[in-house]
Amino acid sequence: MARHGKKYQEATQLVDRAKTYPPEEAIELAKKATHANFDETVELHLQMGVDPRNAAQQVRGVALLPHGLGKKVRVLVFAQGEAKSRRSGGGRLCWWR
Repeated sequence: MARHGKKYQEATQLVDRAKTYPPEEAIELAKKATHANFDETVELHLQMGVDPRNAAQQVRGVALLPHGLGKKVRVLVFAQGEAKSRRSGGGRLCWWR
């Protein structure tokens, strides 16, 4: 079995595995238990009791990141007719017929 370091063992002593924590306390505990020298991530698993095969019960959402994806977004527009004069969507790269 693998051995863990001092920081990891100290972090595991903060958490009671038999207890279910409310969200506010769980977030606070996760922030206290960090032991790595990089930005750590947290996974969230929800049991929502919905049937994913039923279209009316599908759950979809979006998570906005605080600093975006870190990539520059470029938009290329192919337009003709009335849309040609508008530069629809604020695209920088445009090609018109």
